[in-house]
Amino acid sequence: MNTPALSLKAQLREAATDWWRSDAPTWVYVFKMVFAGLLALGIGYGLDLESPRSALITVFIVMQPQSGMILAKSFYRVIGTLVGSAAVVVFVGLFAQTPELFLLASALWIGLCTVGSAHNRNFRSYGFVLSGYTVALIGLPSALHPAVTFDSVMTRVSEIMVGIVCVGLVSALVFPQASAPGLVRIIRGRFTAFVDLISATLGGTADRKQLEATNARFVGDIIGLEAMRSSAIFEDPEVRLRSGRLSRMNSEFMALSTRVHALHQLMNRLHANPAASARVVIEAISPYYREVQPLLTRASGEPVMSALDAADAALKLDAYKRELPRRVRATRHTLSEQCQSDSAMLDFDTASELLYRVIEELHAYTLTYASLTQRHHEREQWEHSYAPKTSMTTALIAGARAAIVMLALAAFWIVSGWPSGDVAVLNAAAFCAITSAAPDPAKATRTVAIGVLFAAVAGYVYTFHILPRLDGYWMLASALMPVLMLAVYLTTRPAYAGYGLGICIFFPFLAVPDNFAHFNAAGYLNESVALVVSLIVTAVAFMLLLPPTTDWTVRVLEKQLRKQVVDACFGKLAHLALKFESGTRDLMHQITMFTSSRPLLRQKALGWMFATLEVGHAIIELRSELHGIRTETPDLLPPSAYAALDRLREAIPALFARPSPETLATALAANDATITEVQTAIGPHYRERNERHRLQRTLSYLHFIRTALLDEQSPLHTMRAGGQNNTTGARHAT
Repeated sequence: MNTPALSLKAQLREAATDWWRSDAPTWVYVFKMVFAGLLALGIGYGLDLESPRSALITVFIVMQPQSGMILAKSFYRVIGTLVGSAAVVVFVGLFAQTPELFLLASALWIGLCTVGSAHNRNFRSYGFVLSGYTVALIGLPSALHPAVTFDSVMTRVSEIMVGIVCVGLVSALVFPQASAPGLVRIIRGRFTAFVDLISATLGGTADRKQLEATNARFVGDIIGLEAMRSSAIFEDPEVRLRSGRLSRMNSEFMALSTRVHALHQLMNRLHANPAASARVVIEAISPYYREVQPLLTRASGEPVMSALDAADAALKLDAYKRELPRRVRATRHTLSEQCQSDSAMLDFDTASELLYRVIEELHAYTLTYASLTQRHHEREQWEHSYAPKTSMTTALIAGARAAIVMLALAAFWIVSGWPSGDVAVLNAAAFCAITSAAPDPAKATRTVAIGVLFAAVAGYVYTFHILPRLDGYWMLASALMPVLMLAVYLTTRPAYAGYGLGICIFFPFLAVPDNFAHFNAAGYLNESVALVVSLIVTAVAFMLLLPPTTDWTVRVLEKQLRKQVVDACFGKLAHLALKFESGTRDLMHQITMFTSSRPLLRQKALGWMFATLEVGHAIIELRSELHGIRTETPDLLPPSAYAALDRLREAIPALFARPSPETLATALAANDATITEVQTAIGPHYRERNERHRLQRTLSYLHFIRTALLDEQSPLHTMRAGGQNNTTGARHAT
């Protein structure tokens, strides 16, 4: 008789547990943000600030799920506000008597700030936005009344600080959600995913599409980890103690993933080669690949996951790395007796060199991961930070667009005498900057505009039908709570986040009274219309003034991506590899955002990313090897070989700067000539092992560059197929 009751109880408990895990965090976040906003509003009224709603709006602007993100965003908001306030004082002092010059200076400043916003990453971008927005928000009213400029600046900063302190305290004290656990999950998940990728790649079970999809996901992971690391250091001292190692792990991961991809591509080309010598090379090198997976497996048979497991894996990798060169030399000696083909030996040397580099970098990556279990470690000493690469062309376009929109609305304001024209001007300037980095700025602005329409209607009802009947702060807070909770909840749903953002910011702007409340229906309607018009103008500007979603923008970013190879050929070698790796992935991340609905464009860009990574990375290693040769044993190569290397260093950048059948043929010819020169330098005569190994490494880099240029899956293949001759120097072809 009791079984059904127990069963129902168990079902209810299971449902409650499921709700607590999935939906409860969202509602906790909603209540926290609304509580923080209303707390800021109450303190603003209590301190008799001119516009307490600014403190409330600040809470909703800086709100983020994790407290580290809130602190980071708040930090840059304060910096941006202070810089913008200083600019206001300067502009009002210089141009208060000439409104036209004041508006022109403000438009140029906002344009420059938008360029900085588009050119930066994470919440630093937000600091630039606030520097420009503050000039519009404080500067326009101050220009009309210069005598109150200082008071306006101090009031604005005070209101922002109240909002920031409230949201920071509530986030840290009420059911805090730290960034550190999410950081740990990302690190562990990425390490596990990479172990699986290495096992599949070296085991021969990963195809090109799977590898491309995995590497595309890793691009987002790399940038996401850097963003979370830069936020978590604000809240967690343990993360600050490990910040250098986390940055180091990101750098090592980028280099390792590039190396694994290069090795996989080389083996794919060997498998596609029908020559018997290619099969001999595959059989000689494959046993080494199968030995890697057990090194990354625990005694129980499960893959390495935690930092503690990584310490044991690092020991096994270290032992394997020390034995690998001796074993590979023995295999090479046997292979040279069985096969007298230069092509086969080149393939084996290149594959074995790539394998050794994979093991070496995997060992370093595993060591860094294992070191995270300790608060202090020598691997923390890492000064090579992630270097993003944003197209200056697209950033300048975003800045020019913001300046043009502001000037157009300002001109209309002056000519028409519109009472709320200043509201339209400052709002349009702000949203041009804020949404410039969105994948589809026009769509983002349209969704916010719909939220503003709802805020205008709801605000009218509150202002003229509800607020006059309220008495005191507590009744006001109770009346505002339902709309604010709805707005914050919408921001937690990606499909409705734009609507929620529009309500969060503009409902308080329209409905929450100042300390000296006044009810003016005409003024309210004017401001509502100004807000909607400003967003419509902004959306139209994004659709007409070189929108970032056009194919032209993607081509600009693609060209910038290929230019990474030019930088690899001529940039300073110090820290060049990290700059190259992070810059290439950062550009690909931007392309991925802009091509979310255009898979063909994304696929083409991915092809260029892999070609860029393969060739650029090999060029950097070739330059590093040659730098060592020139410094220590300059006579190891004859002058003709150095001349051939210089010609190759000119031909490769020309190919990636202007891809065509002609530049590809020139690059292949230069590469083959260089290979011949290095082979001649090696010769059949005796050389010291170190010298011979150096020359063989140089030859393996050159050979890999050639195989990458001849790859049938590369974007260069169509140029080779439609160009002049198919191969130059067939004796080196794989």
